[in-house]
Amino acid sequence: MTSLERYIATLRGAPTDFLPRVPILMQFAAEHIGKTYADFASDHRVLVEANLRCREDFGIDLVGVMSDPYCETQGFGAEIRYAADHAPSCVKTILSDITDLSPMRLDPDPYQSERMANRLAAIREYKRCVGGECCILGWVEGPAAEAADVRGVQDFLMDLWDNEGACVTLMEHCTHTAIRFAHAQIAEGADTIGVGDAIASQLAPDMYRKLVWPLQRKLFQAIRDKGGIVRLHICGNITHLLPHLAELPIDILDLDHMVDLALARRAMGPRVAIAGRVDPVADILNGTPDTIRATVRASYADLGNPHLVMAGCEVPPGTPYENLRALCEYVPYRN
Repeated sequence: MTSLERYIATLRGAPTDFLPRVPILMQFAAEHIGKTYADFASDHRVLVEANLRCREDFGIDLVGVMSDPYCETQGFGAEIRYAADHAPSCVKTILSDITDLSPMRLDPDPYQSERMANRLAAIREYKRCVGGECCILGWVEGPAAEAADVRGVQDFLMDLWDNEGACVTLMEHCTHTAIRFAHAQIAEGADTIGVGDAIASQLAPDMYRKLVWPLQRKLFQAIRDKGGIVRLHICGNITHLLPHLAELPIDILDLDHMVDLALARRAMGPRVAIAGRVDPVADILNGTPDTIRATVRASYADLGNPHLVMAGCEVPPGTPYENLRALCEYVPYRN
């Protein structure tokens, strides 16, 4: 099977030769080709070269465009600072007042905004190089995550308690841009859109359901309506959100290592492919090939099909090559 055939078959619940390998690579990938994180995040040519090299060297079934959470944020008007050895940072949050959105560009054009256009260029290059061979993973920020990037995490969390209406209005603008950006990525060749909404893990279930869940559903359905596959990534412990996530139109759910595996599979059922669960630091960075193999096998035994192999979040820089190779070794499909 090709990587793309393996990936699609897994999502359809069909047997495969072995499980797809779909790790998230960012700073590790940049350093693998002797480039800085600043190069990787700011220049699509470096990002593409790094991911293609890692696919070839480690046996990976996708290529992606993830670099940091501030792609759309720059489109909304933020200044982004690049750094050689860590992720880009937002120099200053755009909004000093949740009720005043005038400092924002409310409808940034993905083809005119510097960082979004850079991501679209990466997808075009992937399509030229590996289109039809493996998954091409686009990426957008979810409603809560992007609102927190625009407003500032601490202030946004306080605003959720003090001014729900203003928070929803901001998240609606973020969702509109995410839909527009996701559709552009699909048009350029992405078959899957990952959605990162990490801040959602910090919300109580009732607040999440009332304020964030409806906008996530709108975003995910809009991606599906254009033929895209939806992959949801929420870092942290989302065990308390699983009953609500099970009602969303998603195809893949990434799990961090602290999530209850048995509960996750019961909640999501056989329809949703579950990826991850391996601890990026304890298992991947600091483990050994043997312990990694054992952890991957144990996770598969607990989660069953459909399943994709990855660490719960980004593979850390400095991970020994033999450890990433162990993560990406063939795990035969089991009924």
